[in-house]
Amino acid sequence: MTDEEARAHLALNGRLRVGINMANRLLVSGRDAGGDPAGVSPDVGRAIAQRLGVLVSFVEYPSPGALADGAQENAWDIGNIGADPDRATTICFTAPYAEIEATALVRDRSPLTQAHEIDQAGLTLAAKDRSAYGLWLKRNIRVATLVLVDPDQDPLDVFQARQLDVLTGLRSALLRDCQKVAGSRVLDGTFMTVSQAVGTPLARAAALPWLEAVVADLKATGAVARFIARHGVEGLSVPSS
Repeated sequence: MTDEEARAHLALNGRLRVGINMANRLLVSGRDAGGDPAGVSPDVGRAIAQRLGVLVSFVEYPSPGALADGAQENAWDIGNIGADPDRATTICFTAPYAEIEATALVRDRSPLTQAHEIDQAGLTLAAKDRSAYGLWLKRNIRVATLVLVDPDQDPLDVFQARQLDVLTGLRSALLRDCQKVAGSRVLDGTFMTVSQAVGTPLARAAALPWLEAVVADLKATGAVARFIARHGVEGLSVPSS
């Protein structure tokens, strides 16, 4: 597919609307001088718009679940979001441009040492509902009790108020939470890795091969690595092609 053909699929009004999850501080680190979102995810959106030769506009969402809902509302042309099978019913995804470790926080008295050990009978796990790692836990937890926290709430508050056993989340966020919970620690390893990808609604699936090629080029040329370095982000890695 040529750039012109992709433009006809993705930028119908001469502008690329990019859905952005504002809750992920690894991917959105703040705002630029013009008030637009700043960070790795917006940089990826701008790079894709540049390839198309169109302007970019950002459609901001308070959570990944809300962003995913926008696929059915024709609210955005591409959405930068964690790829997940549950979301693939309405969104088609490129290969990931970045990966984020999901792990767990426990109190020091817990016998757990590794994140993959959290699915045990008698344990209660807190996870943000509709997050990529929360969707994974819903599909994969078998014997532990999973407490899904509303996206508008902070899972740390629920973990503390209900004295749950395990707080799940992205490693970078849990390391910050660990400073707020006396006598806590973050487990080694991961229970899954969130694959941050570029998605487009299924109705525009014809443009996916073009998006795949652009994302692969942004990784291969080091552009994504430069975006990460520019914003001083720790906890993001660029997956191999």
